[in-house]
Amino acid sequence: MLQKHNTEAHGIKYKNGLHCTARILQTEGVKGLYRGATSSFVGVAFESSLLFGIYSQTKQSLQGGGQSDVPRPQVIIPSAAYGGAIISFVLCPSELVKCRMQIQGTDSLVPKFSRYSSPLDCALQTMKNEGVTGIFRGGFTTLLRESIGSAVFFSVYDGVAFWSAVLPLDVAKTIIQTAPDKSSTRNPFAVLNSIYSRAGLKGCYTGFGPTIVRAFPANAAAIVTWELAMKMLGDKS
Repeated sequence: MLQKHNTEAHGIKYKNGLHCTARILQTEGVKGLYRGATSSFVGVAFESSLLFGIYSQTKQSLQGGGQSDVPRPQVIIPSAAYGGAIISFVLCPSELVKCRMQIQGTDSLVPKFSRYSSPLDCALQTMKNEGVTGIFRGGFTTLLRESIGSAVFFSVYDGVAFWSAVLPLDVAKTIIQTAPDKSSTRNPFAVLNSIYSRAGLKGCYTGFGPTIVRAFPANAAAIVTWELAMKMLGDKS
């Protein structure tokens, strides 16, 4: 919500994450906070297992199979970037559906009769109106975010570092995926340049606070689960 509305030239402006939450509770109730959650849960669950799996296999291949060797940056970075690039093809459609479901509840310009009834309806309507490629709108931006972000994350094991590095790309992705005009630019750098000209660097990091709060438990759970799985499978690296 913050990324969509606070970066527009006109429209709703939220003071911060708490103000945004309060506004959603006031207008939509508790269910509004979970709008688009279904597609997000499915995408994240599949994405996490795929990312860690690809990263682990690619890392072992680049190390020549030596599990006892300590991974080097020249192994970690390309392995993580490759994994991030692959999972972007899974994340892009699920995040497009999530973002479109989320904004329709607060966008007064969207009449109720034309709103999506479910994530599946959103996906089907998107493909009907924009073609199959429409469901992958923002794909290049998602690929950049995931490949760069994953390289940073696996290098330092820090979700804060991940989002500090790529949040501007996430902001651009949200704008691209929720643009009402399907002919609008899909160039993330053009989008960020427009935001920067209106709101400066702060605008490019819209939603940073709530994202970091979410990142702590999410990334901690992912790392612990992965480490335990590797130990159970006998990977000592």
